[in-house]
Amino acid sequence: MHVEVKDNHVINEVLGGNTSAYSDLVDKYKSYVYTIAYKILNNDEDAEEAAQDTFIKGYQALSSFSGKSKYSTWLYRIAFNTSISYKRKRRIEVSGLESIEHQISSNDDTSINLKKQDQRAVIEKALHALNPLDSTIITLFYLKERNLEEISQITGLKISAIKVKLFRSRKRMAEKLKDHLSEEVANIL
Repeated sequence: MHVEVKDNHVINEVLGGNTSAYSDLVDKYKSYVYTIAYKILNNDEDAEEAAQDTFIKGYQALSSFSGKSKYSTWLYRIAFNTSISYKRKRRIEVSGLESIEHQISSNDDTSINLKKQDQRAVIEKALHALNPLDSTIITLFYLKERNLEEISQITGLKISAIKVKLFRSRKRMAEKLKDHLSEEVANIL
C-alpha cells in the first residue's frame, strides 16, 4: 500500500472513531518529528516535549487535514511551528542556557565507532552553529531527503528563499568544518 494511501486510511479510521489507530501515525513519524524539534531546540528534553505536543496538536486538528499535501508534510509543519514556539518561550524563560546531548549508536569495532562519533560530532557542531531555521532546512533536505516543495510547505518559505538558504547554509557549514579541521591539525602538530 502506498505511503499516502496508508496514512489516509489510518486518518479515516481515527476520524471514524478508532482513536487508537493514531498510535500508528505516532510510531511512524516520531523520529522525524523529534529530529525537527531537536534541530530547532538543541535540547533533548525540550525536543521530546515539543514532539509530544506536535502529536497532540496533530490529533486535535486531524479533522482539518484536507489532504492537499502529504500527511507527513502537514505534521512536519506542526512540528516546525511548535518547536519555534518552544524556542521563543525558552528564550524568554532561560536566556542563553542550552544543553546539548549527543547519542551515538554503539558499534562492535571501537576504532570505527570513534571515527563515526568524531564525524557526527563535527557535523552536529557545524549544524548547531547555524540558526535554527537554516539547520532545519539542511536537515530536511539532506538527512530527511525532503524536496524543496515539501520544505516550503513545512517552513512557510518560498522555494527561492529555501534555495538561497541552502546555498548559504552549506557555505557556512563548510567554513565551520574547515575551521574545525584546521584546529584538529594544529592540535596534532
